[in-house]
Parts: sequence; C-alpha cells; structure tokens
Amino acid sequence: MIDRYCVFGHPVAHSRSPIIHAAFAEQTGEAIDYTAIEAPLDDFAGAWRAFVAEGGRGANVTVPFKEEAFRLCDTLSRRAQRARAVNTLILGGNGETYGDTTDGVGLVRDLVDHGVALEGARILVLGAGGAVRGVLEPLLATRPASLFVANRTAEKAAELAEDFTDLGDIAGGGFDAVAGPFDVVINGTSASLAGDLPPLPEDLFAAGATAYDMMYGAEPTVFLQWAAERGARCRDGLGMLVEQAAESFFQWRGKRPDTAPVRELLRRSLSAS
Repeated sequence: MIDRYCVFGHPVAHSRSPIIHAAFAEQTGEAIDYTAIEAPLDDFAGAWRAFVAEGGRGANVTVPFKEEAFRLCDTLSRRAQRARAVNTLILGGNGETYGDTTDGVGLVRDLVDHGVALEGARILVLGAGGAVRGVLEPLLATRPASLFVANRTAEKAAELAEDFTDLGDIAGGGFDAVAGPFDVVINGTSASLAGDLPPLPEDLFAAGATAYDMMYGAEPTVFLQWAAERGARCRDGLGMLVEQAAESFFQWRGKRPDTAPVRELLRRSLSAS
C-alpha cells in the first residue's frame, strides 16, 4: 500500500513540494503518493481530517494555514511551540496529530552546508512575522555572538526578541536601530515579493559577510542585488525550501535524502521558466 502525503495551502498550485518529495521518494526507494491540496480558508481542520480519513499519513502546511495547523495538533515539538506555527503534520499510530516546524532547521542546514559560520557570528534578521519567528530558535541554537531582529514596527521586533531571550543574546528594534557591521544578514520580510528593499545602512556587512533572502526566484531578489553590490556573498531561499522538506521527509519515513541533486533540479526548473 502506498502511503499518502500532501501539502496544504491556499493557493497551492504553485507549490514545488510535490516535485521535491517525488524526487526524495525515488532517491530513497520509498513508495509514497504526494499531492497538493487547496484547503478551504474557513475549514483547514476539516481538510486535514478528510485527508486522514482517505488514508493520509502526513502533510506539509504552507500559507495561510500554519497557525491553524498549530492549533489542531494534539502534540507539538518544542520548536513548534516556540514558533507558534506548524508546517509538518504527522499522523501517529494512536490517531493523534503531531506537529513540527522544519523551516528554521532548513535555513540553518542550508547556511551551514554552504560554509556559512554561525557560531560566534553577528546575525541580523529582517522582519518580525511568522517566517522569522519560526527560525529564531534554530539560529540561536548555533550560539551566535548576537542576533538582532529589525522590523518597520520596532515594538513588534522587540516583543518577538523578548520571547527568545532565554536562548541567547537577542534584541529587537526598528530599522533605524540597526548598527552594523554584521556577519550574516537574513531577509525574512515580504519586501522581496513586491520588489522593495527595507531601509538599511550602507555599512551593514562585515568583510566576508553573507546575505540570505528567504525568498527565491529565477533572478536575485532586490535585497540580494543590493547586498552583492556591497560585497556580500549571497544566497536565496531555494536551499531552505529543499532542506525543510528533507526534514519533513525524514520525520515521515526515517530516511534522510540527499538534497543537493534536488536543489539543482529546482534551480534548473527556475532558470528554464
């Protein structure tokens, strides 16, 4: 019998998760069926229950349902509790739903695998929304020298940082409080979707710094273009997408796929489009 998995979203037709997990399944010899399901905006929990009734074993969750997925879980991982959001659902043998978030793990793994040193680094994270909340615990677990969260609304950034002060040296404030240089700058704002750039100082990057945008596309984002002009090494979020999917796959199937060929597959697909 083939086990069923899916990604829930609204909209979800654009999702590359079915391509990623089909590649993982072929690589590891796992017999799974992975599809994309557009859940109704007013009944995500019902969509999950219907999927389980039809034999579903687990799911990924993308916007706008990560907080709803968090609320429906019977058991949550520690990092999901911190993030207050879930992107991975697992149906337990007892019929209960376990929730986790793999976004932060995916980000850290992508950075480390590409030679970015995080321990002892001065890290700046731009934005204070759900995407940023989901990556702060894994980032702090790498023991950076400091981590600053910057946001247009300074109070939101400060409140977010306060939730994580027990894990390391973290603070938050407005963009006008950003004082470089930083070794790693991560853009977690939605500005890239609109082609905008947060107001950032010219001396943002230390020598050899890395700029990372959680967004990705066929061309570098406005943020990465700006960072490259100022000497930063640049990476987009395609690797994070693949790595977070690999962590979900590992939790479902107990096998950790090789992400490099899948990342290259997606990169070629983006270039062709």
